Amino acid sequence: MAGRAARPRSDDSRCRTCRAPILTQLVGDRAALTVTADLTALDAEQQAAIREPNRLIWCLRTSKYGPPRLTWITTWHRTDCPHQHVTEHRCDRQSADTLF
Repeated sequence: MAGRAARPRSDDSRCRTCRAPILTQLVGDRAALTVTADLTALDAEQQAAIREPNRLIWCLRTSKYGPPRLTWITTWHRTDCPHQHVTEHRCDRQSADTLF
C-alpha cells in the first residue's frame, strides 16, 4: 500500500499567463485543497483589502530544513506571525489563447 509522501508536494514556478511567481501545493491533512498562491508578501492592510469569501490568505512557512509550506490562517493564528502571508493567485490579464 502506498503511503503519503513525507514532505508536502510543492511546485515553485511561474504562472503561464502573467509570469508571476507562484507556489502550487496541496494544503491540509484531511480535507486538502490544491492552492496556487502568489509569492508576493502581504501586510495586514493589503490582506484586509484582498480577502474575499472565496479568496483565502495563507501563511507561507519557510525552513532551512525543507521546502516552503502553505498553512491555514485560523482564528488561533498568531497576530505577530514571523512568516509571510500570501493569497490565492489570480491573473491580472487574459491569456492570449483565451477565446472568451
